[in-house]
Amino acid sequence: MTQLCSICPRGCGVDRAGGQFGFCAVPDAPVVARAAPHFGEEPCISGTRGSGAVFFSGCNLRCVFCQNRTISRGEHGKEITVAQLRDIFLRLRDEGVHNINLVTPSHYTRQIAEALSGLELGIPVVWNSSGYECVETLHMLDGLVQVYLPDLKYALPEPAARYSAAADYPEVAMAAIREMYRQTGAYVMDEDGILRSGVLIRHLILPAQELNAKEVMNFIEDEFPADGVLFSLMSQYTPMPGLTKFPEL
Repeated sequence: MTQLCSICPRGCGVDRAGGQFGFCAVPDAPVVARAAPHFGEEPCISGTRGSGAVFFSGCNLRCVFCQNRTISRGEHGKEITVAQLRDIFLRLRDEGVHNINLVTPSHYTRQIAEALSGLELGIPVVWNSSGYECVETLHMLDGLVQVYLPDLKYALPEPAARYSAAADYPEVAMAAIREMYRQTGAYVMDEDGILRSGVLIRHLILPAQELNAKEVMNFIEDEFPADGVLFSLMSQYTPMPGLTKFPEL
Protein backbone atom coordinates (compact mmCIF):
# COMPACT_ATOMS: atom_id res chain seq x y z
CA MET A 1 0.00 0.00 0.00
CA THR A 2 1.40 3.39 -0.98
CA GLN A 3 2.11 5.61 2.03
CA LEU A 4 1.98 9.31 1.20
CA CYS A 5 4.15 11.36 3.52
CA SER A 6 2.45 13.58 6.10
CA ILE A 7 5.00 13.08 8.86
CA CYS A 8 5.77 16.81 9.26
CA PRO A 9 3.79 20.07 8.99
CA ARG A 10 4.68 20.38 5.29
CA GLY A 11 2.33 17.50 4.46
CA CYS A 12 3.98 17.00 1.06
CA GLY A 13 1.91 13.90 0.26
CA VAL A 14 4.69 12.25 -1.75
CA ASP A 15 5.50 8.54 -1.93
CA ARG A 16 8.98 8.58 -0.39
CA ALA A 17 9.13 4.78 -0.27
CA GLY A 18 8.38 4.79 -4.00
CA GLY A 19 11.26 7.11 -4.79
CA GLN A 20 9.53 10.49 -4.64
CA PHE A 21 11.19 13.34 -2.76
CA GLY A 22 9.32 15.92 -0.70
CA PHE A 23 10.48 19.13 0.95
CA CYS A 24 13.00 17.29 3.16
CA ALA A 25 14.78 16.02 0.01
CA VAL A 26 15.51 12.51 1.34
CA PRO A 27 14.09 9.01 0.75
CA ASP A 28 11.97 6.99 3.15
CA ALA A 29 14.91 4.91 4.41
CA PRO A 30 17.06 6.71 7.02
CA VAL A 31 20.03 8.61 5.63
CA VAL A 32 22.74 9.24 8.23
CA ALA A 33 25.56 11.73 7.71
CA ARG A 34 27.50 11.02 10.90
CA ALA A 35 27.22 8.90 14.05
CA ALA A 36 29.81 9.48 16.78
CA PRO A 37 30.33 10.89 20.27
CA HIS A 38 29.73 14.64 20.16
CA PHE A 39 30.99 17.22 22.65
CA GLY A 40 29.46 20.40 21.24
CA GLU A 41 26.06 20.31 22.94
CA GLU A 42 25.05 21.96 26.21
CA PRO A 43 27.04 20.63 29.21
CA CYS A 44 24.03 18.74 30.56
CA ILE A 45 23.82 16.86 27.24
CA SER A 46 27.50 16.34 26.29
CA GLY A 47 28.86 15.85 29.81
CA THR A 48 32.37 14.42 29.98
CA ARG A 49 31.88 11.33 27.79
CA GLY A 50 30.04 12.98 24.94
CA SER A 51 26.58 12.64 23.46
CA GLY A 52 26.00 9.80 21.01
CA ALA A 53 24.97 11.99 18.10
CA VAL A 54 23.31 10.56 15.00
CA PHE A 55 23.07 13.29 12.33
CA PHE A 56 20.23 12.61 9.89
CA SER A 57 20.30 14.07 6.38
CA GLY A 58 17.49 16.27 5.15
CA CYS A 59 15.37 18.93 6.87
CA ASN A 60 11.84 20.30 6.67
CA LEU A 61 13.04 23.91 6.98
CA ARG A 62 15.08 26.07 4.61
CA CYS A 63 17.00 28.29 7.02
CA VAL A 64 19.05 30.70 4.94
CA PHE A 65 21.65 30.85 7.74
CA CYS A 66 22.08 27.05 8.03
CA GLN A 67 25.60 26.01 8.97
CA ASN A 68 25.15 22.36 7.86
CA ARG A 69 23.66 22.94 4.44
CA THR A 70 25.05 19.86 2.66
CA ILE A 71 23.48 17.67 5.36
CA SER A 72 20.20 19.58 5.68
CA ARG A 73 19.69 19.59 1.91
CA GLY A 74 20.19 15.82 1.74
CA GLU A 75 23.42 16.08 -0.24
CA HIS A 76 25.54 14.08 2.21
CA GLY A 77 24.94 10.81 4.05
CA LYS A 78 24.52 7.07 3.75
CA GLU A 79 21.20 5.28 3.39
CA ILE A 80 20.71 2.53 6.00
CA THR A 81 18.02 0.17 7.26
CA VAL A 82 16.09 0.40 10.51
CA ALA A 83 18.05 -2.61 11.81
CA GLN A 84 21.32 -0.84 11.04
CA LEU A 85 20.05 2.26 12.82
CA ARG A 86 19.31 0.17 15.89
CA ASP A 87 22.85 -1.23 15.75
CA ILE A 88 24.24 2.33 15.62
CA PHE A 89 22.35 3.19 18.81
CA LEU A 90 23.77 0.12 20.56
CA ARG A 91 27.32 0.80 19.33
CA LEU A 92 27.25 4.36 20.61
CA ARG A 93 25.80 3.19 23.93
CA ASP A 94 28.61 0.66 24.27
CA GLU A 95 31.18 3.42 23.62
CA GLY A 96 30.08 5.01 26.87
CA VAL A 97 28.18 8.11 25.75
CA HIS A 98 25.71 9.78 28.10
CA ASN A 99 22.76 9.54 25.71
CA ILE A 100 21.65 8.82 22.15
CA ASN A 101 21.24 12.20 20.43
CA LEU A 102 19.01 12.17 17.32
CA VAL A 103 19.87 15.30 15.32
CA THR A 104 17.30 16.66 12.83
CA PRO A 105 15.25 13.47 13.05
CA SER A 106 11.69 14.65 12.41
CA HIS A 107 11.27 13.35 8.84
CA TYR A 108 12.33 9.88 10.06
CA THR A 109 10.05 9.70 13.10
CA ARG A 110 8.33 6.50 12.04
CA GLN A 111 11.60 4.68 11.30
CA ILE A 112 13.23 5.90 14.53
CA ALA A 113 10.23 4.84 16.59
CA GLU A 114 10.50 1.40 15.02
CA ALA A 115 14.23 1.23 15.83
CA LEU A 116 13.65 2.26 19.46
CA SER A 117 10.66 0.03 20.14
CA GLY A 118 11.63 -2.76 22.53
CA LEU A 119 15.22 -1.53 22.71
CA GLU A 120 16.68 -1.36 26.24
CA LEU A 121 19.46 1.20 25.98
CA GLY A 122 19.81 2.15 29.65
CA ILE A 123 20.61 5.77 28.70
CA PRO A 124 18.31 8.62 27.65
CA VAL A 125 17.27 9.21 24.06
CA VAL A 126 17.48 12.88 23.04
CA TRP A 127 15.21 14.27 20.28
CA ASN A 128 17.28 17.18 18.87
CA SER A 129 14.99 18.93 16.42
CA SER A 130 14.06 22.21 14.75
CA GLY A 131 10.79 22.27 16.67
CA TYR A 132 8.79 22.25 13.40
CA GLU A 133 6.82 19.09 14.16
CA CYS A 134 3.30 17.69 14.07
CA VAL A 135 1.82 16.95 17.48
CA GLU A 136 0.26 13.78 16.06
CA THR A 137 3.67 12.59 14.88
CA LEU A 138 5.23 13.25 18.29
CA HIS A 139 2.69 10.83 19.77
CA MET A 140 4.74 8.04 18.14
CA LEU A 141 7.63 8.91 20.46
CA ASP A 142 5.74 8.93 23.75
CA GLY A 143 7.65 6.61 26.08
CA LEU A 144 10.54 6.18 23.62
CA VAL A 145 12.20 9.60 24.01
CA GLN A 146 13.27 10.85 27.44
CA VAL A 147 14.78 14.25 26.54
CA TYR A 148 13.44 16.72 24.01
CA LEU A 149 15.92 19.31 22.71
CA PRO A 150 13.86 21.49 20.34
CA ASP A 151 14.72 24.82 18.80
CA LEU A 152 12.23 27.60 19.21
CA LYS A 153 13.60 29.67 16.37
CA TYR A 154 10.76 32.13 16.00
CA ALA A 155 7.84 33.53 17.94
CA LEU A 156 6.96 35.87 15.07
CA PRO A 157 5.73 34.73 11.62
CA GLU A 158 7.57 37.38 9.58
CA PRO A 159 11.15 36.20 10.27
CA ALA A 160 9.97 32.59 10.15
CA ALA A 161 8.73 33.10 6.61
CA ARG A 162 11.70 35.20 5.50
CA TYR A 163 14.50 33.07 6.92
CA SER A 164 13.08 29.51 7.09
CA ALA A 165 10.21 29.40 4.55
CA ALA A 166 7.72 28.54 7.30
CA ALA A 167 5.35 31.36 8.25
CA ASP A 168 3.41 28.97 10.48
CA TYR A 169 6.53 27.99 12.44
CA PRO A 170 5.63 29.84 15.70
CA GLU A 171 2.24 28.22 16.22
CA VAL A 172 3.44 24.81 15.03
CA ALA A 173 6.60 24.77 17.19
CA MET A 174 4.82 26.08 20.27
CA ALA A 175 2.20 23.33 20.01
CA ALA A 176 4.95 20.74 19.51
CA ILE A 177 6.88 21.91 22.57
CA ARG A 178 3.73 21.78 24.68
CA GLU A 179 3.35 18.13 23.61
CA MET A 180 6.99 17.40 24.42
CA TYR A 181 6.50 18.80 27.91
CA ARG A 182 3.30 16.79 28.34
CA GLN A 183 5.26 13.62 27.60
CA THR A 184 8.25 14.27 29.86
CA GLY A 185 7.07 16.58 32.62
CA ALA A 186 9.53 18.78 34.53
CA TYR A 187 13.19 18.18 33.80
CA VAL A 188 15.30 15.81 35.93
CA MET A 189 19.11 15.92 36.28
CA ASP A 190 21.28 13.15 37.66
CA GLU A 191 23.96 13.60 40.31
CA ASP A 192 26.54 14.45 37.63
CA GLY A 193 24.47 17.25 36.11
CA ILE A 194 23.38 15.22 33.08
CA LEU A 195 19.82 15.68 31.85
CA ARG A 196 17.92 12.43 32.32
CA SER A 197 14.48 13.57 31.19
CA GLY A 198 12.61 16.72 30.29
CA VAL A 199 12.67 19.54 27.74
CA LEU A 200 15.56 21.88 26.94
CA ILE A 201 14.51 24.66 24.55
CA ARG A 202 17.11 26.38 22.37
CA HIS A 203 16.98 29.79 20.73
CA LEU A 204 19.65 31.23 18.43
CA ILE A 205 19.67 35.03 18.46
CA LEU A 206 19.69 36.38 14.89
CA PRO A 207 20.94 39.83 13.87
CA ALA A 208 18.29 42.55 14.25
CA GLN A 209 15.84 40.04 15.78
CA GLU A 210 15.88 41.13 19.41
CA LEU A 211 12.07 41.39 19.49
CA ASN A 212 11.73 37.85 18.21
CA ALA A 213 14.13 36.61 20.91
CA LYS A 214 12.18 38.45 23.62
CA GLU A 215 8.90 36.99 22.41
CA VAL A 216 10.43 33.49 22.50
CA MET A 217 11.46 34.05 26.11
CA ASN A 218 8.07 35.52 26.98
CA PHE A 219 6.36 32.40 25.62
CA ILE A 220 8.56 30.12 27.72
CA GLU A 221 8.03 32.18 30.86
CA ASP A 222 4.27 32.33 30.37
CA GLU A 223 3.83 28.69 29.35
CA PHE A 224 5.97 26.69 31.78
CA PRO A 225 6.74 26.75 35.52
CA ALA A 226 10.14 28.11 36.54
CA ASP A 227 11.48 24.61 37.27
CA GLY A 228 9.67 23.00 34.33
CA VAL A 229 11.96 23.38 31.31
CA LEU A 230 15.56 24.38 30.64
CA PHE A 231 16.45 27.20 28.24
CA SER A 232 19.60 27.61 26.14
CA LEU A 233 20.10 31.09 24.68
CA MET A 234 22.66 30.74 21.89
CA SER A 235 24.94 33.49 20.57
CA GLN A 236 26.95 31.57 17.98
CA TYR A 237 25.25 32.99 14.88
CA THR A 238 27.76 32.92 12.00
CA PRO A 239 27.16 34.61 8.61
CA MET A 240 27.14 32.03 5.83
CA PRO A 241 27.81 32.42 2.08
CA GLY A 242 24.86 33.25 -0.17
CA LEU A 243 23.19 35.84 2.05
CA THR A 244 23.29 38.76 -0.40
CA LYS A 245 19.46 38.82 -0.43
CA PHE A 246 19.49 39.18 3.35
CA PRO A 247 21.89 42.05 4.07
CA GLU A 248 20.70 42.27 7.68
CA LEU A 249 22.22 38.80 8.22
